[in-house]
Amino acid sequence: MRVGECLYRGEVVYLFAFDLAYDTKRARVQTLLGQPLTQFSVDSSKRAPRQLSFFRPQMARLLPLEERVGDRRVCVERSIKLLPVGAISITFRIPFEVQTLGELIPYHNLAFANYTLLEEATRLAEAVRAELSDFFIRPVQSLAEEAYTVFCFEDSMPDIGENQLTAEDWLRANRREVAALLTQEPDITLLSEQEVEESTAKFLSYYQRDMLVVDWDAALLVDEAKNFQDTLYIIELANLQLGELKAYDRILDDALDRSYRDLSSRSLANRNEVLSSLRELRVDLARFSDELSNITKFFGDWHLARIYQTVSARFHLADWHHSLDEKLQTLDDLYEILNQDRINRWMLALEITIVLLFIIDLIILILGLH
Repeated sequence: MRVGECLYRGEVVYLFAFDLAYDTKRARVQTLLGQPLTQFSVDSSKRAPRQLSFFRPQMARLLPLEERVGDRRVCVERSIKLLPVGAISITFRIPFEVQTLGELIPYHNLAFANYTLLEEATRLAEAVRAELSDFFIRPVQSLAEEAYTVFCFEDSMPDIGENQLTAEDWLRANRREVAALLTQEPDITLLSEQEVEESTAKFLSYYQRDMLVVDWDAALLVDEAKNFQDTLYIIELANLQLGELKAYDRILDDALDRSYRDLSSRSLANRNEVLSSLRELRVDLARFSDELSNITKFFGDWHLARIYQTVSARFHLADWHHSLDEKLQTLDDLYEILNQDRINRWMLALEITIVLLFIIDLIILILGLH
């Protein structure tokens, strides 16, 4: 096949992560938005240990939507996953057939006649929050999304295989076009070589004809269609982790601002309230860190572990964890200061009480002598 004769075929997968609540009750939910909930499963397409273990969230497949993209009518597949950290992940899948990679750039911000994908994702998240209000513990007041886009190409890519080109060879030959697609740049001539190298630097291959290129806002996946799901699930979990880390970063910022404000008050009641709030927050964050780590215990699969490490490096998840740790350490320092201040006040009260008792004892002794 020649480049001009072949279509790029595949699907664009949109991932939206929403933090809905502090936590969820452990009771199982049977249905969601009128659809049955089933346990999501992943069958790794690559060689893996026999006892491979994945976290399997509950998942609901919603009825598809028929929409028009350009001059084509497409079927928009929708699904929702429930995570035990009080979050959900909403996925849209839209098929495509194009002649060039540049034709996919408008898919980054795809809009239909009456709504955008972000608006539909937000509407679904609001509906889930309302339906599961009794299931969530301490629901959030306002929603914030973390979005990511994956362009999934079937392995019948131009020139791959027929001319003995590997996926890596194809990437080297089309690096500028791939960078333009991932960075949403319609004019590929405007990109510098440095930006092209940066946007396409993190890529992985397992076989000769599959490849994943990961950038900050989007990724390009080349594989057989039946093998998309496991890689997409790893990216979905990393995107959800990023959304949760940002949500708890906002919680910590609010807690620090509130603590500094209350500490400036001389009121003893305010200080005791701050101390109690900091103690609860420390416990909450310890639980959050543990559960957030539990959903990515899939490192028995070497290739998927590499994918997760690459995606988490691109998302700077380690930096987010480090930032949260520093803020948590600041809260710990405030807690220790307040706790030590309370201990000092108690010690002062005890010392005053002892002195008063000694004085009273002297007075009684003197009166007794008279």
